[in-house]
Amino acid sequence: MVFAALALAPVTALAEEQAAKDSASPEVVSGVYIAKDFTFHGGETLPEIRLAYTTIGTPHRNARGEIDNAVMLHHGTGGNGTNFLNPATRDTFFGPGKPFDAQNHYIILPDAIGHGTSSKPSDGKRMAFPHYSYRDMVEAEHRLLTEHLDVKNLKVAMGISMGCMVVFEWAVTYPDFIQKAIPMACYPAEVAGHNRLQRALAVEAIKSDPAWQGGDYTEQPVAGMRGMALLSALMRRNPLYDQAHFPTGAKADEMIEGVVAQAKKQTRDANDAIYQIDAYRGYDPLPELGKIQADILWINFADDLINPPGLGLAEEAVKNSSKIRFHLVPASEETYGHMTLIKPEFWLQEIEAFLAE
Repeated sequence: MVFAALALAPVTALAEEQAAKDSASPEVVSGVYIAKDFTFHGGETLPEIRLAYTTIGTPHRNARGEIDNAVMLHHGTGGNGTNFLNPATRDTFFGPGKPFDAQNHYIILPDAIGHGTSSKPSDGKRMAFPHYSYRDMVEAEHRLLTEHLDVKNLKVAMGISMGCMVVFEWAVTYPDFIQKAIPMACYPAEVAGHNRLQRALAVEAIKSDPAWQGGDYTEQPVAGMRGMALLSALMRRNPLYDQAHFPTGAKADEMIEGVVAQAKKQTRDANDAIYQIDAYRGYDPLPELGKIQADILWINFADDLINPPGLGLAEEAVKNSSKIRFHLVPASEETYGHMTLIKPEFWLQEIEAFLAE
């Protein structure tokens, strides 16, 4: 339920420097595509859905007139495409000489169904909104790319957390659409065990708040949403990091105060959050991994409480597809659990080497 945290990176001190950079940077364009007659995998339909997106850079067309420099980055649960636009992330990925140098790539940052300004329950349907899945996100994004942006092939698809799972769905649903993929912080297997438990508890925290009223609330169920946010904060941390950096009761109490204060700031709509968390239902690309044609660099973190090692899932996935290269970032007192996603010093070199091949 992360990487939206990147959007919270402080920008005040960098404002003047970033403004100077932006004046010479490739254009950032926001857009919306209305996809007509959308059928969800559960059988529900909508006459139209709104698909929001952001692009950076300019599409390049080869001799056949096809766009050949498109890359897509997919956000995590509760996030949106603009999470990748904060200064730290832009410098890591889109700057000169970086993996997706915006001078040479056409970068596509979609808002998944149920997220950002794409169609979602809080638009008005509330709990009557169709229940979407990661596969539905793929179908919607495929229509956005092919029907609206005229992209028929992606050089790279990268996704983090939820986006990691969406990228695996992309790789098995449209095997010839992606040349290289970089899924980060997930498993390409049915969500079960501890992961399914923490998701169920997060949803239960919201629904057990009397203010939720079955989704027909007039004010957000603040207590339930705070409980959900606190559980998320616990699940995405690293015990080694916390013990090393907050080794006394006093220091730990300061850290806890910060975690609670941050949870109180969350502004997600409750029904949107329930749908976002539940979108894992039906996800299980493991039996289909043999379909994959893209070269895949899959990165997980050894201290990730949501996707811990030792479950046998990585070994099974690699056995099912010769196209998958698995890299596990070792745990340390400086890695940050699931949120090692925001520490590129632990994984950026792997990505750079993979893309250079």
